Amino acid sequence: MNAKLPAGILVTVLLVAGCGGGGGGGGTQSASATKVGLITKTETNPFFVKMKEGAQKAAQAGGLELMSAAGKFDGDNASQITAIENMVAAGVKGILITPSDTKAIVPAIKKARDAGVLVIALDTPTEPQDATDALFATDNFKAGELIGQYAKAAMAGEPAKIATLDLAPGITVGQLRHDGFLKGFGVQEGDPSIVCSQDTRGDQAKGQTAMENCLQKAPGINLVYTINEPAALGAHTALKAKGRDKDVLVVSVDGGCTGTKAVQSGQIAATSQQYPLKMAEEGVKAVATFAKSGQKASGYTDTGVTLITDKAVTGVDAEDTAFGLANCWG
Repeated sequence: MNAKLPAGILVTVLLVAGCGGGGGGGGTQSASATKVGLITKTETNPFFVKMKEGAQKAAQAGGLELMSAAGKFDGDNASQITAIENMVAAGVKGILITPSDTKAIVPAIKKARDAGVLVIALDTPTEPQDATDALFATDNFKAGELIGQYAKAAMAGEPAKIATLDLAPGITVGQLRHDGFLKGFGVQEGDPSIVCSQDTRGDQAKGQTAMENCLQKAPGINLVYTINEPAALGAHTALKAKGRDKDVLVVSVDGGCTGTKAVQSGQIAATSQQYPLKMAEEGVKAVATFAKSGQKASGYTDTGVTLITDKAVTGVDAEDTAFGLANCWG
């Protein structure tokens, strides 16, 4: 997704060997250009495609050289470690990373920081969060809380039988969204209204299987929380096969273009939209500032979240799908 470079701006996008990384086109490498690395969970997820696009745009504007890499699959920690090592060896000034394994990546990040590299997490915080210098991300707890509040209002007092289609154990972004949803809906973990919980790894096929399993376990499910929109679309397929797609409320998180269109068509009732391009752009700018002045970004920067629905409810701020489609990714 490389844009044509304007005259006078030199940007090189490199694929880090052995990382299954983000595509990236070529260019003429400048030995003097400040190098910044971007490591995403995968190269195929539209969320990370848009993130890479944002990093490329910001690098181009700032005269930086972008190196990019990605895991071969979501959860591929080994490739991310290799990418960090290769980027440090190549002399990057900063690394932006969406960690696949938020705990296991920490030792590799520490080595990079000990070598003087600024490391910024995008989208997904490490465990602990201060293992990186800074975090640029959606408030994932708030994203979950928004759809929980929406679902509570939309249920209009009907007793809920909830299925949660989650990410995977030990991944902070999934836990934060899940916990936010529960708070927004007003229930605690273990509440009897939660009749089924399944992990999906954010995958559409796994989301369908998870929903099928939940319907078998608890046929009366009337509310489905999903970690992301691919999982939601998988759930919708399973619900439709059982003739339940019209009477089960499905809510989700991400705000990709496919997911926003699914809200528009009624397959998903509402989603919390986040902004990966902004995360990457702000991250690259932070590395450029560090390279010029030595000033390090620190702490958490909230890159925003917006509830998207065409069926607004009283008391929950939202935008419609026209806004969502104008600001979506993928």
